[in-house]
Amino acid sequence: MKRIISVLMENAPGALSRIVGAFSQRGYNVDSLCVAPTDDESLSRLTIVTHGDDKVIEQITKQVNKLIDVLKVVDLTEGAHIERELMLIKVATRTESVRAEVKRNADIFRGVILDVNANNYTIELTGTTDKLDAFATTMGQCAEIIESSRTGVCGLARGERALRP
Repeated sequence: MKRIISVLMENAPGALSRIVGAFSQRGYNVDSLCVAPTDDESLSRLTIVTHGDDKVIEQITKQVNKLIDVLKVVDLTEGAHIERELMLIKVATRTESVRAEVKRNADIFRGVILDVNANNYTIELTGTTDKLDAFATTMGQCAEIIESSRTGVCGLARGERALRP
């Protein structure tokens, strides 16, 4: 089962390495991670997407929580949450019909065409992982995908719940 774990940690050299090391030492895979400083520059928020049952996630959470750089760990998938991911995708648009189809699909998925030239379009899309996967599949059916890049999931709990020290 896909799990989204949010970690509030000190913004210090080696902190990210120690957290990811806790995953690799135990043989757990990290599907994606997204990390950046918070409004307090001394702290960073790390969002990790991984897979595992409740027992595995509990073990991961306990191990990460023991690390000295970690202030708080929350499994976002336990409650209502918002998750978003960003994708940049470049597709070949060598003919007018392909350009029209790419533009139509970008509009349907609420993507933004950021760069246009004679042979390709670069599109920005944000949404859930499923939405981005569906867009990439759709684009692959109507145009050649030249290149793509994704950020990984970033998430917040809905409502009053917050990740604070």
